[in-house]
Amino acid sequence: MTAMDEQEQRRRRLAAWRGSRRVLARRSTDGTVAEGLAALAAAIGAGSGAEAGIGDGSGAGSDTGAGSGFVHDPDDAVDVYGGGVVADLERRVAGLLGTEAAAFFPTGTMAQQVALRCWAGRTGNATVALHPLAHPELHEEGSLGAVSGLRTVHLTSAARMPSAEEVRDHPEPFGTLMLELPLRDAGFVLPTWDELEAVVAAAREQDAVVHLDGARLWECGPHFGRSLQEIAALADSVYVSFYKSLDGLSGAVLAGPDVLVEEARVWRHRYGGQLFQQYPAALSALIGLDRELPRLPSYVAHAKVVAGAMAEGFAAAGVPWFRVHPEPPHTHQFQVWLPYDAEVLDEASLRQAEETGVTLFRRWGAGAAGAAGLPPGVSVTEVTVAGAGLEWSAEDVREAVGVFVGLLE
Repeated sequence: MTAMDEQEQRRRRLAAWRGSRRVLARRSTDGTVAEGLAALAAAIGAGSGAEAGIGDGSGAGSDTGAGSGFVHDPDDAVDVYGGGVVADLERRVAGLLGTEAAAFFPTGTMAQQVALRCWAGRTGNATVALHPLAHPELHEEGSLGAVSGLRTVHLTSAARMPSAEEVRDHPEPFGTLMLELPLRDAGFVLPTWDELEAVVAAAREQDAVVHLDGARLWECGPHFGRSLQEIAALADSVYVSFYKSLDGLSGAVLAGPDVLVEEARVWRHRYGGQLFQQYPAALSALIGLDRELPRLPSYVAHAKVVAGAMAEGFAAAGVPWFRVHPEPPHTHQFQVWLPYDAEVLDEASLRQAEETGVTLFRRWGAGAAGAAGLPPGVSVTEVTVAGAGLEWSAEDVREAVGVFVGLLE
């Protein structure tokens, strides 16, 4: 496909998604620049209970925002190299996670590189144990080694978090154990709470520190039956993202002890992450914390309903082979596997949106190599259930699956 063809296809996708009357999750990236700026300004000016918002957060409201009724004082001066709204966000996240301090970063890639580099210096060991399906291994062009001089090792190739035994039995020492919660490319999978505690304890026995890749940590509480503070307390440091679960514009926070975060601020500057002004991203993150964070448990609960209904729909439609993974989902996101080419599934998904006004699935692809025993010739899509998805009943989902399968014939 040429670049021009891809641009045309992208325009077609956006038009179909924007025009759909029913979706499982509305995303701020589906909108225009003007719509995004207007939504941000309206949400700030109207306060935490406003009927304006970004993405699925529209009109959610909560009592978790600033006491003034605003997510942040709209008359406050803009930030300059931090401070202001950025410092407000850092304090907010440190409080939510129960850590001594937190530092805002423009990207999670930078935040994690800095965290792991700092820990390597403090432990005297530049080896990082992480999963082969972890984000730095699949999506960051070898950044940990190329930029930060770190070496990675894998404790397991199974599509799950390593076990305590695998941590103890690894034949060489490592300075940091990095755990991605949930492990996205394995299907947004999580361990049990007991398994997580055991793995952390095993790492401590090996004199390793534990860092949580918590890009999607916000929605892990329901699965573990634990608060964010209890989850974060297991680790020495944790990174969280704002543009995934919380639908912010961009940005991330690295949270942990004061001494680590202060060192991380120095490395943030060295890596080029000390941006002149960041208030739009920081404000959108505060809006997400105020509006989306309290709703995530309801998304996680309804994702189980949606996933079960999808499986029933595929079975009723006579699809010879399929998989909803994991079933039930561990978070508000999960995968669907089907034995068709991605191009065929993309076209059926688009036609359903264009012809019926229902977006059931978005993009399909080959999936990550080695992910959960994925067979050859099978394509994968990621399903997210957010605010708009709460309107779907199980029957709505089964009906939409039937229509989708009909478009494959």
